[in-house]
Amino acid sequence: MSGSTEPVRGRDRDVPLSELGAAQSSLLGNWLAGQPPGREPDLVVCSPYLRAWQTWDVMADRAANLGKARLHALVDERLRDREMGVFELHPPAALHARSPEEAARREVLGEWCYRPPGGEAFTDVAVRVGQFVSDLGRAAPGRRVLIVAHDGVIIALRHVAIRQKAHRLGGLVAR
Repeated sequence: MSGSTEPVRGRDRDVPLSELGAAQSSLLGNWLAGQPPGREPDLVVCSPYLRAWQTWDVMADRAANLGKARLHALVDERLRDREMGVFELHPPAALHARSPEEAARREVLGEWCYRPPGGEAFTDVAVRVGQFVSDLGRAAPGRRVLIVAHDGVIIALRHVAIRQKAHRLGGLVAR
């Protein structure tokens, strides 16, 4: 898909799980089923996007087939994929073909700071994910939580976790 000069049709939230994603989800189901008592999640929170829900369904079905109880997943809109605005579902080559000046701006700013028109920078994703983590900490203290989301959300979660750890240690975080 990344070499295509055409955008993908539809809406990002409706993109289904790929065959590779389904196979990977089944392997994650094996991992989930193999978690010893006390190490398995007791709460699942999922992105509202179709492919994330399908990921959880495949994982949960596989783990259930291997003897684990199936958990009900909650949805949180803050775990949605990074919004790309007017360039939604545009692979990099399609962005270059449609708007070379915007592609150049993306390269200059870098992925962390690039905000497409009508979309989000990773900094924006980190803000909403940080609020999710803060709310989750108050609503579910001590719970083992499995988050089913997207690469942009994982990047933001790592950023939030590093900043929280540094804050607890009283240190500064290099940017």
